[in-house]
Amino acid sequence: MSRITFQKRQKEMKRQEKQRMKAERRAQKKLARNSDSAVDNAADSAAQTETVSVPEESVPEESEP
Repeated sequence: MSRITFQKRQKEMKRQEKQRMKAERRAQKKLARNSDSAVDNAADSAAQTETVSVPEESVPEESEP
C-alpha cells in the first residue's frame, strides 16, 4: 500500500514541477514581448517625428496677384 502512496506523491510532485516550469516560461515570454514592443514603440515614435517635420524649402510660396 505504501508503494501506491509513494507513486502518487511522486506524480503530484512532477505535476507541480511542470506547472512551475510552464509559469516560468510564460513569464519569460511576456518579458520578451514587452521589451520587443518597447523597442518597436521607440522606433515608431522616431519615425513619426521624422515624417512630421517638413523642410521649409518644400513649402510653396504664395504668389502675389
